[in-house]
Amino acid sequence: MTCGITELRRKEVINVRDGLRIGFVSDAEVDLCNARLISIIIYGKLKFFGLLGREEDIVIRWEHVEVIGKDTILVSFYQTKEKHKGILGRFLKN
Repeated sequence: MTCGITELRRKEVINVRDGLRIGFVSDAEVDLCNARLISIIIYGKLKFFGLLGREEDIVIRWEHVEVIGKDTILVSFYQTKEKHKGILGRFLKN
């Protein structure tokens, strides 16, 4: 089975350790030198309709992905929120 990034974004991520629905895939981190997927990223929820920013993004390393199904992705990890700064975050910090 093959899956494009667009199809990956339509899949809901569920943590099998506690059964919680984490959200939908928002982004992916790819190692261009080795052509491999490093992690999937779920953007943090908006705070007060986005006026107060958003919560921290959830970064799930590829090693923690257990199964990719038709509609869902099952992951097994302890839910600690890691900071992920995209291109815009890096630009604003500097």
